[in-house]
Amino acid sequence: MDWMASLQGLIGGILIGLSATWLMATLGRIAGISGIIGTLVTTRPRGDSAWRLAFLLGLISGPIMLMLAGGGIGDSTFSLGNVAGAPGEVIGEPAGGIPLMLVAGLLVGLGTGLGSGCTSGHGVCGLSRLSVRSLVATVTFLVMGIITVFVVRHVIGGGA
Repeated sequence: MDWMASLQGLIGGILIGLSATWLMATLGRIAGISGIIGTLVTTRPRGDSAWRLAFLLGLISGPIMLMLAGGGIGDSTFSLGNVAGAPGEVIGEPAGGIPLMLVAGLLVGLGTGLGSGCTSGHGVCGLSRLSVRSLVATVTFLVMGIITVFVVRHVIGGGA
């Protein structure tokens, strides 16, 4: 077991939970990324556009700061922001290629519209509020993810 990766995941989860709690406590808003982006992009600027923009800039700037922090701390087995496993890469090549990644991104966007929210809104915020609707949505996300991986790896034959 990779304890460092587990610790990084734990710390990341705690930070996500704290940020969602902070947003709910201070502004009374749910940290659902699709809703934050959707409202920011599709509606005229309103009084709540500033926090939405700040939230999105934080999502983008966090990984950039990790990338700028460099290759690692101590030894080469621990590298901030590097999930590719290779020192020169940050994320690596998409397993199924860029066209498949674009189609997958569009399908995720369609799914968030059909599900009235995304995994962050339903999975993090909805489940913590004991929302049955969010429980059903989160289980649906997980089951569809499992089915998608099975189809891509074993039926189509793509991916790693």
